[in-house]
Amino acid sequence: MPRTLEHKTAIVTGAASGIGRAIARLFAAEGASVLAIDLPGKHLAQQFEDGGQVGCLELDITMDDAPALIVADMRARFGGLDILVNNAGICIGAEFEATTDEIWERIMAVNVTAMFRLTREATGLLKAGARGRVINVGSIMSDMAGPGLAAYGTSKHAVAGLTKAMAVDLGKYQITANYLQPGSIITALSEPFLEDPEFRSYWENKAPIGRLGEAEDVAAAALFLASDAAQFVTGVGFNVDGGAIVNF
Repeated sequence: MPRTLEHKTAIVTGAASGIGRAIARLFAAEGASVLAIDLPGKHLAQQFEDGGQVGCLELDITMDDAPALIVADMRARFGGLDILVNNAGICIGAEFEATTDEIWERIMAVNVTAMFRLTREATGLLKAGARGRVINVGSIMSDMAGPGLAAYGTSKHAVAGLTKAMAVDLGKYQITANYLQPGSIITALSEPFLEDPEFRSYWENKAPIGRLGEAEDVAAAALFLASDAAQFVTGVGFNVDGGAIVNF
């Protein structure tokens, strides 16, 4: 039986751990050739030692020349690009009045500006394929707000707006653009927050499914959006939150 992404190529940012690692591994298992990207020092290659067609590139995606370096590497390594997963992101919790310019600018640089710049650079490669896919990782904070998350929440609202703009402008090239909206997922990014028993209990009970999410839950949704089955799905947010956002 053919694998879902047989003969496809993909870029996944923030691939050393959590959601990015789960997506890169699942895409490779489903037949894709994947360029996994994360910061230097993240031991990226060790995450994919168990085989699969995964290449690793360590760099800071906020660098001025990062988009050009990534696209050049992808072209040289795999010859083209079918799927771009903009997953890299950071969260620095701070109450509104305590949100410094440095916190604000760092979150926007990673969560929004790097996503915009890499997608813009990669559009040429995506256009060259039959059906390109852009999958951006937002959050249920793309639709709501939470205490101490002014900068992070704003960045994820921006991901939603940016993705919709991509869908409108890139659709004529048969490129779809969608964004995932994970709820409370157990990852290295969320672990400091989940160490608070009250916070953990709140999100476990908030989801009608009755548990926290796993990175693999989000990867499965990404696989659908990357597949031929989703060729008429574009410009939308795809909740992966166990129903938390609808449980008032």
